Amino acid sequence: MRIDIITVVPDLLEGPFSHSILKRAEDKGLAKVRVHNLRDYSSGKQKQVDDYAFGGGAGMVMMIEPIAKCIDALKSERDYDEVIYMTPDGETFNQSMANELSLKGNIIILCGHYKGVDERIRQKWITREISIGDYVLSGGELAAAVVTDAIIRLLPGVLNDETSALTDSFQDGLLAPPVYTRPADYEGLKVPDILLSGHQSKIDSWRFEASVRRTKERRPDLLEGKEI
Repeated sequence: MRIDIITVVPDLLEGPFSHSILKRAEDKGLAKVRVHNLRDYSSGKQKQVDDYAFGGGAGMVMMIEPIAKCIDALKSERDYDEVIYMTPDGETFNQSMANELSLKGNIIILCGHYKGVDERIRQKWITREISIGDYVLSGGELAAAVVTDAIIRLLPGVLNDETSALTDSFQDGLLAPPVYTRPADYEGLKVPDILLSGHQSKIDSWRFEASVRRTKERRPDLLEGKEI
């Protein structure tokens, strides 16, 4: 998989992609993440990528030309399955979407900034618009990092334990159950006996029941329409 991220502030993305699971995926040759500075595609002397909005109003708008040039340049090198725009008014990102995107080959992610991008970019070049929540960030870089991390960790071979991602919260529509590790008794705080029993089928049943209980308590909306 290859993910190309277009941004006005590429330095914001150096940290997330140079450590941990994302770095491991790159080292194993399972995924490539490339960050592109939008200013490199500006034809202005000052490398301008934003301008005032037609009709007036506060805030600047990302210009059409640099974005179009960058996307077209990337598309001239390879085919892309999705061109994603990170925006507060996009479709809310969730685990199901991460699963779907992890099956893609090549993806472009455009990070929004200022008051957003010229609407014509959204009309002609963007295939999908994604939000990570009902709030506004200073730019789409952190959101792009979240989406990239959620996608890449699902690729076969990225995690040391191949089944780990399959037991994450939301994979089965439920929150994950409580987890414990050594010591089994810490100052009177004990691990549930069932987890120490070695009886895997009973442990699985306990975990499922605990997942359902936690979901009912914390995210009952996830259970709407389900018979559990």
